[in-house]
Amino acid sequence: MKFDTTLYFITDSTGFERDEFLRRVRSALEGGVTIIQLREKNRTTREYIDIANAVHAVTKEFGVPLIIDDRIDVMLATDAEGVHVGAEDMPVATARKLIGKDKILGATAKTVEAAAKAYEDGADYLGVGAIYPTTTKVKTVLTSTETLDAITKAVPVPVNAIGGLNSTNLGVLKGINIAGVCAVSAIMKADCPKTAAEDLRKAFKEIRRQA
Repeated sequence: MKFDTTLYFITDSTGFERDEFLRRVRSALEGGVTIIQLREKNRTTREYIDIANAVHAVTKEFGVPLIIDDRIDVMLATDAEGVHVGAEDMPVATARKLIGKDKILGATAKTVEAAAKAYEDGADYLGVGAIYPTTTKVKTVLTSTETLDAITKAVPVPVNAIGGLNSTNLGVLKGINIAGVCAVSAIMKADCPKTAAEDLRKAFKEIRRQA
């Protein structure tokens, strides 16, 4: 399945009513988000499936793939386009076996060794970070830009930077051959997700142009 990770939006519904959350997802898509990961750590399975179906209905309108964080059962139940597994989630090889070859499989990697293993085990893209401290997780392990650069050179699949990134701080990524950037708060908590997405995509294209 073809996909584009240029602007990878990871959702966080915390503090938003359902309608406002979905409005923000739509607004982000209008701003040029190219792929969306639905991350719901604190919902029941039934609730996760319900919100995933609602988000999927929106992403389908824009032709943008929906990736489910961690939960293969939710991905299968909603026929989402893929799943993303973290370092402490299901092993990449096991996830690939369960979802088949036609779904998108993303993985988190913080070292060159982990990145190479994830690729060998079937990951289609990698998320690498955190580049900056982030408020979305209790524990944040920072990844150096040197490690990020080394990972992009070690694997042939798209590599995205993640962690505290916004339209004003992408300069540290200049010269590194990443496929795109991931954003949570920069888009999710913006006054206007559409504008935030547009600004972030423009900023990323600018550092790629300079490189």
